[in-house]
Amino acid sequence: MTGAPIYLDHNASAPLLAEAREAMVAALAVVGNASSVHGFGRRARRMIDEARAKVAALVGAPAEAVIFTSGGTEANNLALANPERRRVLVGAIEHDSVLRAAPDAERIPVSRDGVLDLAALDAMLARELGRPALVSAMLANNETGVIQPVAEAAAIARRHGALLHCDAVQAAGKIPIDVGGLGANYLSLSAHKLGGPSGVGALVALGGAPPEPMLRGGGQESWRRAGTENLAGIAGFGAAAGIAARDLDKAAEIGALRDEIERRVLDIAPDAPIYGSKAKRLANTACIGMPMVKGETQVIAFDLAGIAVSAGAACSSGKVAPSAVLQAMGAGKDRAAEAIRVSLGRGNGPDDVDRFVAAWSALHARTRRLRNAA
Repeated sequence: MTGAPIYLDHNASAPLLAEAREAMVAALAVVGNASSVHGFGRRARRMIDEARAKVAALVGAPAEAVIFTSGGTEANNLALANPERRRVLVGAIEHDSVLRAAPDAERIPVSRDGVLDLAALDAMLARELGRPALVSAMLANNETGVIQPVAEAAAIARRHGALLHCDAVQAAGKIPIDVGGLGANYLSLSAHKLGGPSGVGALVALGGAPPEPMLRGGGQESWRRAGTENLAGIAGFGAAAGIAARDLDKAAEIGALRDEIERRVLDIAPDAPIYGSKAKRLANTACIGMPMVKGETQVIAFDLAGIAVSAGAACSSGKVAPSAVLQAMGAGKDRAAEAIRVSLGRGNGPDDVDRFVAAWSALHARTRRLRNAA
């Protein structure tokens, strides 16, 4: 490895912002339970209320709609695990925390570009099964960055009397979000994807039916999520949300870096697939295949070069499986296993692009030499 390590895995977890760290340190110095009515408790409550307002402002929601959770996974489960809505429809490219929260859900197909098939959703909802329905559609895919037509899906859901949940975990802080404009009844967020701490997230619950509490006990979060609040985590989340809202205009700068990576990769290997490139995407995300090279091999090679990227699929028990997202987009199992995700963020620059492309080129050339010698 030459040079300082390069972090190109912001979609997995963004580095903690200095402002979030400072807010957390300040919160750790606060004595008292936010549910207590004395001065110590009221101080803790004010910190939570201030953070709630900042998180709400990031997505254009009223503060009282924000329910703090332990992260995006809990937020997704809170939205989906409601016995009153037994019929659930989810996009085929949803995160595992959605798919596994509703294992019997009907899967809405996507196009080869990874975009939700709205006509299929309409037809599926038209099959009246006599049960209330909930549709779950992510705002941006975590592997490809493809932005989904959530507002259109919500309009279709409303026509059929269904509610809509939107997993906005990957999109928040990268694109402007107006939960009312999206038409979503529920919206999931996670702090560590936008520069806050891990272990804290939120479900924004607007209209329709209130979410059924998963954790029961005290009256925290207006009886919607019991348990003493994670004050330091919530304070860090609020600070990160405020910075994310302020810096939304930096997406174009990051997008130029992503586009340069893709252009130079295709100069080296015109047959390298760039998944979702024909659709509207998050500016920071590239899902790139290297023909005949497993994603796991690529991740290891990049790590040895001091560059952090991820495979196109989640890790399970130390093994990387072919991406279910890419397979839902029509990629064969072998091709889906050859993808990596590059996700940029604040702090990345042109030198990082140069080193990534050099490492990609070296691995590609080495692989071709070995194949030709075989």
